[in-house]
Amino acid sequence: MTQQLTLPQLAPSRSLLSTAGLATVLLGAFLPSLDFFVVNVALPTIEHDLSAGPAVLELIAAGYGISFAVLLVLGGRLGDAIGRRRLFLYGAVAFALTSLVCGLAPDAWSLVAGRAAQGAAAALLIPQVLGTITAATDGHRRARALSVYGAAGGVAVVAGQVLGGLLVAADLFGTGWRSVFLLNVPFALLAALLALRHVPESRADRATGVDLPGTALLTLALLALFVPLTEGRALGWPVWCRLLLAAFPFLAWAFVRVELRTERAGAVPLLPFSLLRLPEMRRGLGIALPYFTGFGGFMFVIAVLLQQGLGLGPVPAGWTLVPMAVGYFCASLAGPRLVGRFGSRVITAGAVVQALGLTTLAATALTTDLTPLRMLPGIALAGIGQGLIGTPLFRVVLSRIPTTRAGVGSGVLATTQQSSLALGVATLGTLYLALAPALGFGRALAVVLGVQTCGSVAILLLSLRLPRSVA
Repeated sequence: MTQQLTLPQLAPSRSLLSTAGLATVLLGAFLPSLDFFVVNVALPTIEHDLSAGPAVLELIAAGYGISFAVLLVLGGRLGDAIGRRRLFLYGAVAFALTSLVCGLAPDAWSLVAGRAAQGAAAALLIPQVLGTITAATDGHRRARALSVYGAAGGVAVVAGQVLGGLLVAADLFGTGWRSVFLLNVPFALLAALLALRHVPESRADRATGVDLPGTALLTLALLALFVPLTEGRALGWPVWCRLLLAAFPFLAWAFVRVELRTERAGAVPLLPFSLLRLPEMRRGLGIALPYFTGFGGFMFVIAVLLQQGLGLGPVPAGWTLVPMAVGYFCASLAGPRLVGRFGSRVITAGAVVQALGLTTLAATALTTDLTPLRMLPGIALAGIGQGLIGTPLFRVVLSRIPTTRAGVGSGVLATTQQSSLALGVATLGTLYLALAPALGFGRALAVVLGVQTCGSVAILLLSLRLPRSVA
């Protein structure tokens, strides 16, 4: 029999999660989000120091995201079963150790392996953040915490490229690009120590076993999609890449069938599709897909354009994105108040502002020579729009998740987020790199921004179907 969901009662703000505890879990969330993009501006230096070819460089950039996305739902399920604070501690320590491995990597393939392990550690850590917030807060405090989480994640992505440029240029103690990984170590260990004191333990009422068939099929399906999309262009699309892509829809279909059958049998699947009966979850995930795909592709393409197209160094390239970070942060600060007044229509407004920013930037690329100053209006508007979408999105999706399913619900959302970010890098990044030699970097950027603008239109239309009021 299919399990029925009961909606949690949102009582007045009673919280087991203190302000210090919230700051601790947000630190744990900030570091993995930062590391998804911090490596972008360091890739030219890594290529030179480790003699890495294009295919290996793409694996260094994407291997983290692939393992991160593949294991996120499993990380959420383990947190539900054995305790979210315990998994947070394990994940934070593992993230510190794998960051150290990356920072000390002697060659390119060691760095690829380290990045994959680092993504696996992040997959243990991130679901516990969302799961703890959902399980240990309620009412207005949960709404504020989810809004701050959304803001921190977006700012971390932009700050990653700014900070990466500064660290590479600073060459701290002669470490060069290695400092972008080594800096994680003390902060991840600090998050683990603070969690011992300030983060409450929480878990599902009934421990459930790991859904091994579902985990295996989800892993194979995501690998079949992301590996060829990441490596195909650099390798000239060999036969094995095409075969993997052809296998993806069959593996995805098999995963869905196995999960539905498992849930009908009364067991607990890796991904309970009954969660999708909640309209906030179902429609919110529909918005998350184009939003994070566009966000991931935009950040990658802009990083490549600034360094290879405009010939900027890592520091000027990073500072060019500061207006975007400021716009995102300001929109995020205003987000909770705006959502309280206008509900989910804040996401609708964000989609309009983001589309305006993208079209402004595309027009700039088509009509004049690109410079950081001329790009500023479009980048700032895009950041404001992205903040208006991303900040309330987490609140919308997780607002009605039962406490007993906080981990798996958070894992589903985080998997959608990370998978979409990786998909954006693989698809929009590949499109830009394929078009730039023939069209020039300005026109190639305009094409990519046009595709992303279509995603903004999709977000706008989907947001109109969300419940107007947000818990």
